[in-house]
Amino acid sequence: MGISFSNNNRRRDNNNRRHLHHYPPPPPYYYLDPPPPPPPFPPHYDYNYSNYHLSPPLPPQPQINSCSYGHYHYHPQPPQYFTTAQPNWWGPMMRPAYYCPPQPQTQPPKPYLEQQNAKKVRNDVNVHRDTVRLEVDDLVPGHHLVSFVFDALFDGSFTITFFAKEEPNCTIIPQFPEVYSPTRFHFQKGPGQKFLQPSGTGTDLSFFVLDDLSKPLEEDVYPLVISAETIISPNSISEQSSVHKQVTQAVLEKDNDGSFKVKVVKQILWIEGVRYELRELYGSTTQGAASGLDESGSGTECVICMTEAKDTAVLPCRHLCMCSDCAKELRLQSNKCPICRQPIEELLEIKMNSSDEQH
Repeated sequence: MGISFSNNNRRRDNNNRRHLHHYPPPPPYYYLDPPPPPPPFPPHYDYNYSNYHLSPPLPPQPQINSCSYGHYHYHPQPPQYFTTAQPNWWGPMMRPAYYCPPQPQTQPPKPYLEQQNAKKVRNDVNVHRDTVRLEVDDLVPGHHLVSFVFDALFDGSFTITFFAKEEPNCTIIPQFPEVYSPTRFHFQKGPGQKFLQPSGTGTDLSFFVLDDLSKPLEEDVYPLVISAETIISPNSISEQSSVHKQVTQAVLEKDNDGSFKVKVVKQILWIEGVRYELRELYGSTTQGAASGLDESGSGTECVICMTEAKDTAVLPCRHLCMCSDCAKELRLQSNKCPICRQPIEELLEIKMNSSDEQH
């Protein structure tokens, strides 16, 4: 029976080994990084300043974005609106970065406008720019004569030149002297005189193209130049005679009926070696008189206060529209012309009296 038992046991063991299922061993764990160190000790508060104890140095911090798949440790990167403080004995800590709120934008201060007083200059001879004409010479067909109204305080002379330009010291140089030679005429002093070029001394303009007559050429060559001169005699022997000159530069435009129309572009004064360029003031007394508005009318009051007489011009638009008191207030509040709303660069105060002579 003992043999039979052992054989049965051996047979049973062999049967068990034959039907036993073996499972594969687990895969090895891969540790990319060593396990993280233990958390630091809590800070030690010691208020005994005589015995100040420093905490032991901190262990090295793991690399950001590192992980250990074996123990599922993950170290995320801090967000952008957080900043890492410098490590000290308190340990590393994350603090929010505070941003200052946007400051309201303040308007820039308005520019300070400079106010100047006009310098009074006496003009001994003045050609009225709106009276310059070209008239047909009845005795010489195809030729034109120059006419205009002028005022003169002294005797002098006119020089009429076609196609001329201004040189230094207000010298007028003709560009085609062999074709259009300058003509000179004398005048006597007196206001409101009319000048008409003598017949037979006119100019034939048919040699030039209309485009050359209607605009200045290169180097500021103007089709028509009128130079009016007066010579002031010296008061003593030691003094020299001074020449006062007014130069009128104009272009010629042709109307539908074939007649020429003169358009004055610029007027220049040459007084005691100083050059002045004349500019019209819109709203001045002379312009108001031409339009039916005299000094006693409604066109001479300040457009702001409507009581005082206007005596201040706005540059560069040249609107004479304010009194000096309103101009002083305006330059501190705004830089716009009250008439055309263009930017103001300068204010020019002009004192005008009815007893003053024209200058």
